[in-house]
Amino acid sequence: MVTELFIARSRYWLVQEYPIKLRQCIDALPDDAIWSRANESSNSIGNLLVHLAGNVTEWILGGVGGQSVERYRAGEFEQRDGASGKDLLDNLLFVLRKADEVLAGIGEQDLVRPLVIQARETTVLAAVYHVVEHFAMHTGQVVLLTKLHAPGSIRFYEDAGGLAKPQWHKGFDLTEPAH
Repeated sequence: MVTELFIARSRYWLVQEYPIKLRQCIDALPDDAIWSRANESSNSIGNLLVHLAGNVTEWILGGVGGQSVERYRAGEFEQRDGASGKDLLDNLLFVLRKADEVLAGIGEQDLVRPLVIQARETTVLAAVYHVVEHFAMHTGQVVLLTKLHAPGSIRFYEDAGGLAKPQWHKGFDLTEPAH
């Protein structure tokens, strides 16, 4: 039961809540904001979306799923321009759907299976946990950058009556490419 709950919640965060929030950000941003950097040591939203796709590919598809993957991690941060935000998000959603298939096949015995990812000894459970945590952190960065580039354009919760009622999920279908 704990395994099923852990996997179900991990799948939920990775294929529903975080991507919906990212979609709202991308839809709210002007095109020139996607590859904009605050300074040379900062990442752009474009870098973060490319990096998230790379991370999920390496850790879930490659590490957990055993698929052969090639990744040039440093290149994810070196980019200064590239695809549009909508195209970057569509690519990330494609990767997440493939990762969701891998996660759907995980059973209790799989969670303790040892793996080596990025020359680190880990387990399936730790790899999934890492990816969800990592995705949350970078989603937060994209949200912050969106609020800086497009103030007032996104709002995820309605706080009327002292309760944080989610608003982020209304009207979003992640089975369709970004519009």
